[in-house]
Amino acid sequence: MIPVPPGPIVPDAMCPLPGFERHVGKSVTLEPLCVHHVAGLWEAAQGADASWAYLKYGRFRTEEALTAHVERISGLEQQPFFAVVPASSGKPEGWASFCDIAPDDAAIEIGSIWFSPRLQRTRAATEAVSLMMRHAFAIGYHRVVWRCDALNAASGRAARRFGFSPEGTWRGDGIVKGRRRDTAWFSILAPEWPAQRLRFETWLDDRNFDAEGVALQRLWPDA
Repeated sequence: MIPVPPGPIVPDAMCPLPGFERHVGKSVTLEPLCVHHVAGLWEAAQGADASWAYLKYGRFRTEEALTAHVERISGLEQQPFFAVVPASSGKPEGWASFCDIAPDDAAIEIGSIWFSPRLQRTRAATEAVSLMMRHAFAIGYHRVVWRCDALNAASGRAARRFGFSPEGTWRGDGIVKGRRRDTAWFSILAPEWPAQRLRFETWLDDRNFDAEGVALQRLWPDA
């Protein structure tokens, strides 16, 4: 008797690759990254050296170096990058991408994220991530991943706040700027998304913000 592989049966369908379309929210727009965004990104990067600490690239010492990097990553067909443009400034203040895309397995990652300090922990940053999660699940992905350097406590807290569940740590699986790193993994699955989507919608509602734009309630009670 041939053993039956474990796990639930899923439809024999491959997910499409995410495209380069704009994603528009109340407080932020995600635009396909291009060199047009460099001037705003360069401005946002000034005095933000620490924001590059856990990334394989950056900091960029000149605007020309940043331009060359943006030209390279914006041309990656299998890894769509988006400039994050808050409505409050109308200028790009960071970027994020869909990466490690596995259409056959319905798995995708939101990664290679750089948010400048002015964008971090803002309504726009939260909505940017929620727009990407919403799109990934809307086109059929079952598993959305977040991973970060295990020492990057802020990124780990963000993952939990966005509804991702911790999965553990891959020890010594990468080298970043000459240093060995451990990688912490987080995920959210399609059956978990409706509840977290409702949390995002409730938190992003205008009624959740005071006159100074400060959120009145937390997105996730313990994060």
